[in-house]
Amino acid sequence: MSARNRASSFIPDVPTFCNLIVDLSTISGDVPAIGAEVADDRTLAWIDESFGSTWSSEAAAGVNIIARRDDDAPIGFATLDARGLNYRWLNGLARERGVGLFGPFGVVREERKTGLGIFILYRALQTLRERGYGRALIPAVSGEGLLRYYADSVGAVVAEEFDRDALLAPRPRTVVMASGNGSNFQAVADASHDGSLPIEIVALVSNDAGAHAIERARAIGVAGVRVVEWRRNEEMRAQYDDRLLEAVQLQRPDLVLLLGWMHLLSDAFVATFPELLNLHPAFLPLDPSRDDVGLPDGTRIAAFRGPRAVHDALAARSPWVGATVHRVTPATDRGPVIARKPLHVESKEEEAALMERLHAVEHRLVKAAITRWLFERPI
Repeated sequence: MSARNRASSFIPDVPTFCNLIVDLSTISGDVPAIGAEVADDRTLAWIDESFGSTWSSEAAAGVNIIARRDDDAPIGFATLDARGLNYRWLNGLARERGVGLFGPFGVVREERKTGLGIFILYRALQTLRERGYGRALIPAVSGEGLLRYYADSVGAVVAEEFDRDALLAPRPRTVVMASGNGSNFQAVADASHDGSLPIEIVALVSNDAGAHAIERARAIGVAGVRVVEWRRNEEMRAQYDDRLLEAVQLQRPDLVLLLGWMHLLSDAFVATFPELLNLHPAFLPLDPSRDDVGLPDGTRIAAFRGPRAVHDALAARSPWVGATVHRVTPATDRGPVIARKPLHVESKEEEAALMERLHAVEHRLVKAAITRWLFERPI
């Protein structure tokens, strides 16, 4: 990781992330006192729908200033004092005494020229000062427009700079496991090829010799294409699990991605590969112990876990589906959420049409989740 520590008004002209510092003693003015609160499920789902698919888990890690309409629908928010985040740009100033963390921060498009954003920004920084902090850190800011926004609005100065490519390096050896068509594998492979997702796909492992994912992998030249089918008439489940574990171990992966993998993995497999992510076709709760989840419109639906999530959602007449990338644990579809996105079901929509729309969501989501993993992984 490459980082420079300084405080200046310099606006970089290279692809960097900048950590900004605000002197909280300078934040003054008559701002209505909206209290900080723990975001409820509706707000967290709205954040995922309206902004970054990784932001809700960050918002849940802190407290929030939330602006709402009269009908209680959220229109803007800022998170402050988030704890337990592992992004690599939070290993310097963010750890210093007296520095409070600001962000993420978002306002719906139609409210962005009304002054609401400045109000939320000021109130969040005031709340950090009320909590005893002397400085606020606004992390991972990029782009001249945002840098100038924070400089002009609250006097933020650049204190640390990080080269984005250095933060993403080195490229992890990645094994993809897929049982079906492989469209999500293709999306990840395409992003790897064009450089937007700096991972090295070393193998595609499938448990179905007829899976189209295998043809996709061979067509793009993936070196390690392995079919490991369960010979149910010849071996016990434990023997198959051992063969599968050995096949993946041989690739020495840094990251294992389950993209449409239709087989429950053994506890030994999960323990062997701690960097194991699964794409699940449902909007899952951030709290893995819950069996229901809140949505942006305030409704609640079941957390559709298991292999037929979309079918089950339609059978239950759920108004929402979605997609989630989560870490894999021995408890099925209950690992910590990396990224998630809700999708509203259209009137009388058939499963095939819904799946086509959902796949487009999944393709974007899995790339966002892997990027977050790259920024958080231990090196």
